[in-house]
Amino acid sequence: MKKNELRAQVAIAVRACQDKKATDISILHLGAQASGFTDYFVLCSGANPRQVQAIADAVDEKLSAAGVQPKHTEGYTHAEWILMDYVDFVVHIFSETARKFYDLERLWKSAKRLQPADLEMPAPKPAAKKAASKRPAQTRKASRKRGATIRRRKSS
Repeated sequence: MKKNELRAQVAIAVRACQDKKATDISILHLGAQASGFTDYFVLCSGANPRQVQAIADAVDEKLSAAGVQPKHTEGYTHAEWILMDYVDFVVHIFSETARKFYDLERLWKSAKRLQPADLEMPAPKPAAKKAASKRPAQTRKASRKRGATIRRRKSS
């Protein structure tokens, strides 16, 4: 999946959380060094079990409309911590007490924190590496000869 496509899907999930008045929304970009199983975590809180479920329903509805289905969902019935796994990103919807207890931001403190506006911008392109200058062998030999000639002149 393209990075910008993934960021757009995460942005849809974040907007769905915002639409249902989720509080304390965090977006963590885990990266390769932090995690090998997913790229992003979206974390948010709801005030009560009904709001937690409503947030999960909104995320599912918006992403399903975009053609993205969760691979796995758990915790919906109890609504203390609903986990929605979309493979490339995971949405965690907590009750306020469960959020404080599990404190995923502390556990994943090496992850880069993003703001919702960061998802709207295109993904940064990796810096291009400069290729080493490759002069033909004949040119290198000529340079060495010129250097040797200059050194001989200076020493005399």
